[in-house]
This record gives sequence, structure tokens and C-alpha cells, in this order.
Amino acid sequence: MHALLNHLRAVGFSYVPKPLAIVNDEEILEYIPGDSGPAGWARVVPEAGLRAFARLLRDYHQAVSGFTPPKGARWVLAEGAPEPGQVVCHGDFGPWNIVWDGLRPVGLVDFDMAEPGEPLDDIAYALEYVTPFRDDTQAVRWQSFTTPPNRYQRIEIFADEYGLPTVDGLVGAVIRRQRKTITSVRLLAERGLQPQRQWVADGFLDELAARADWTDQNRALFAPPTDASEIPLAAESFRSQP
Repeated sequence: MHALLNHLRAVGFSYVPKPLAIVNDEEILEYIPGDSGPAGWARVVPEAGLRAFARLLRDYHQAVSGFTPPKGARWVLAEGAPEPGQVVCHGDFGPWNIVWDGLRPVGLVDFDMAEPGEPLDDIAYALEYVTPFRDDTQAVRWQSFTTPPNRYQRIEIFADEYGLPTVDGLVGAVIRRQRKTITSVRLLAERGLQPQRQWVADGFLDELAARADWTDQNRALFAPPTDASEIPLAAESFRSQP
């Protein structure tokens, strides 16, 4: 991961912290001032914040495209270098892992889940949370929306700012990414890692499966409406935090 961070900084992607040292198995990174964690949810609700979020992911993928991992590189759930058409994905590109100054991203942190993969994997993961692929109650209660979101419009905005030629296939990509998250959490729990081990003990795999099922059952929410009055309401299916 330190090789990755150093590469990003060397090619001008200044949003990542500078690796300083590893002392007694403790990683020490440069501090990036700003707001992060739960504060990130409110930043991606306005269009300006959503666009900045998508632009940061695009810039990250461009910056990381020339990265060759050290020989024998081992990631948390993979090994080696990206194959043709792949990059080292961030793996956890959500609003909480962005450091914000108002609606402007100033940092990108938490590369623990980085691994080789297609850029679409990061895109789908990000879209799940900022569209959001959640019912209206969750969007308002947990994700800082004041009214139910126009999900298709937000997908279009993200795709436009990232530079995707079409939004076709993105809903299916999100469902696949949601299913992949289930597998990842299970594998990490089986290796005894936290917090995944506790998540599985608490039944979180059922929650993740419910999220993917909800998306599959509510595809109409993410399709372009033929008339504003035809925008469906989001069916509620689960009430936990995002």
C-alpha cells in the first residue's frame, strides 16, 4: 500500500497521505486536515459535492493506471498486479473515506481493501452509497437527504462527471458489487479479521443479502422515468445504518 501511495503522489495525485514510517507494526501516515467519516454523507447530497466525488474517483483511476505493484504484492483479498484493463481499485470508495473541505475533496484515505480489479468495481461500489441504492426512509434518516432522491438523475450526474459514455448496465454492476461484498466479508471473517468477524456473528451477511435483493426488486427506481409523475416510491425493506 505504501508503494501505491508513493506512486500516486509521484504522478501528482496529491489527495493521498504521505507514508511516513512503520514503527512496531504501527503504520504512520501524514495527517490530512478536513472532515471525514460520517460528515461525508452530507457532502455528496448536493450536485456539486456529487460531481466532485465522481471526479475524484476518475482522477484516482487515471493516476493509478500506470502503477505496477512490487513483485509478490499481496492485497487483503488478492495477489499480484492488475491484468490488462484493470487497475488497483481503492475498494472502499465511499463518502466516509474522503476528507472534505466544504464540498471539495482534499483527501482520500483507507486503502485497506485495495486490490486489482476493473474500474467499474469502484464505480459500482461508490454508486451504491451516493445514488443511493437504499429506500427513501434510509436515504433521509442515515444519508443526509431531506427529500427522497432522484436516483436516476444522480446516476446520470455521476456518470457524466466521471466520463462514462452511458449509464446502461450500471444497476447490474451495483448488484454484482453488492454480492461481491457478501463474499468479501465472509472470507475476511473466516480469516478471523475484525470487524468482519463480528459483523458475521451479528448476522450482517443477511443484511448485505437484503440490500442486493432490494436493488434487484426495485430496478424501476433507477430507470429513466417517462414522466415526472411516474417516479415510483422506494419500497422499504430494511432499517439498519448504511
